[in-house]
Amino acid sequence: MNELLAIWAEWIRPSAGLATVQWSILLALAAACGHLIHRYTGLPKVVGYSVIGAFAGLAGFTGAVWPLQGISLFLLELGVAVVLFEAGGRISLRWFRHNPMVLVQSLLESALTYGAVYWALTFMGMRDTVAQPLALLAMAASPAVLARVLMDTRASGPVSERAMVLSTLSTLYALTLCSASAGMMRRGRHVLTDISLTDTFYPVLVVLGLSFVVGAILALTLRTALRVMSPTSENTAILLLALIAAGAALAANFGGSAPLSALLGGMLLKQLNPRPWSWPRQMGTASAMLTMLMFVLVSVVAAQADWRGPVAGLVLALIAARALAKIFGVALGNAGSGASWRQALWVGCAMSPMSSVVLLLVSQFVSAAPTLGRQIAGVALPAILLMEVLGAVLATVAIYRAGESSRPWPPGSRASLKESKDPANES
Repeated sequence: MNELLAIWAEWIRPSAGLATVQWSILLALAAACGHLIHRYTGLPKVVGYSVIGAFAGLAGFTGAVWPLQGISLFLLELGVAVVLFEAGGRISLRWFRHNPMVLVQSLLESALTYGAVYWALTFMGMRDTVAQPLALLAMAASPAVLARVLMDTRASGPVSERAMVLSTLSTLYALTLCSASAGMMRRGRHVLTDISLTDTFYPVLVVLGLSFVVGAILALTLRTALRVMSPTSENTAILLLALIAAGAALAANFGGSAPLSALLGGMLLKQLNPRPWSWPRQMGTASAMLTMLMFVLVSVVAAQADWRGPVAGLVLALIAARALAKIFGVALGNAGSGASWRQALWVGCAMSPMSSVVLLLVSQFVSAAPTLGRQIAGVALPAILLMEVLGAVLATVAIYRAGESSRPWPPGSRASLKESKDPANES
């Protein structure tokens, strides 16, 4: 690919730069592949996005340099922030008051995931200083992938809602702990080696507190805007995107976390303005384009990882321990949560995707401690690529097995053909 790009660069001089042309073609291929995979297999479009990005990364595409920096890092932060703001807007704190076992379920599955992954990696001979950040990263599910799966399968129901809430909460924990751990690495310390509880929890409180302040400002600004602007207005959607972009650019500069502040901002705005939101429909193509770019960028970067034999064993151990811990953690906290054991199984399977949030956190570790960060990335990047694709497939199967999709599967079934011929379903 590098030779082809060198030949191409000799005779083409685009005004926006060759990298812009490369990314435009790559995104066009990803959009086409995502549509075809969804149409003919019933799998979510994100599988096609990830496959195209992975092929480009394995072929030597140089449009995304690792570790991420500059505009690519900002675009990833913005895409994650938009997704997490919408995910936070789905969570009502009143639900935890009426059903506190959901929160207990979330804490159990995250804690069990951390413990299982840490034990599996240290059992295979990995050092504590590498295993501990990887265990923190494994806690995070992917609301971005799960949201695309729910959208493409037109799913709704208790399994879909609970999986989305638990994925969002696990991401909140991972963002807080990993951002604090990266901050401690910059100062030459590590969470496991600190003796003082104050030294351990102070960075966590700083990240959480500063992110809460930025998120509160975002929520209050949007709540004020809603007093004079319609939620269905395009201008309101533009205001939302612009404020999230500003928060993403400023939050990390003050010691917080841009995705975490967006997530907290969405949760706070849901409490201040509990009515259903129509912004995702208004953001439309701009949000979809940003989301697709995020998935392609993640797979391009993750595909550049080292896939040697010893690394493969560690990656498989991490994935297996994480998957089992998610399922058993959800099952342990299922008693009294209002869900059946069968539903708990499908919720645990639906939480298997791992994607953009984890890549962003890995980038923080690499920036904080280059040597240690490269060891973390060596295992995390292959795991991200595998679980972005396989996780989306597992989540799709879980949604269909739970009976919450309004689309028939496989797509070649008689009901699917009848649906495709209905003019009301054409877009």
